[in-house]
Amino acid sequence: MPLADQLADVRASLLNVADREAVLEVAAGLLACRQAGADDLRASLQAREKLGSTGIGHGIAIPHGRSPTLEAPRGVLLRLQPAVDFHAADGQDVDLVFAMAVPDHYTQQHLILLSELAERFSDARFRTALRDAPDAQSMRKLLLDEPHSSEASV
Repeated sequence: MPLADQLADVRASLLNVADREAVLEVAAGLLACRQAGADDLRASLQAREKLGSTGIGHGIAIPHGRSPTLEAPRGVLLRLQPAVDFHAADGQDVDLVFAMAVPDHYTQQHLILLSELAERFSDARFRTALRDAPDAQSMRKLLLDEPHSSEASV
């Protein structure tokens, strides 16, 4: 299923922040909506991050949280300049972040979204295209475009 069909809203942003906490704070603000406020979403993202880093390697992090008031998942793609330490297992600082908030009842759908995102970000050409994109609108288009084939991952 296309990523665009699974998320109520996807935004893209270029961001200059100092650390992981600042990334989560900005992400929560961008994810906030009438159904779920920034403070609650930030607390959810931080609680998940305390369980273990959402840095998945190759400079990518996928922080995610849940909200009892959301009706549909929301996401924000961030390109960080400079990269930020997310305590990823590979030790690499993170410059691409996809933060996501899902409704509490989205158990299976949450796993499907995470899996699809991890698969997309495992493609070295996709990561490079996001890093080379001239602006947030281009990043959003790259994220929401269907992958054309199962390309080699690095």
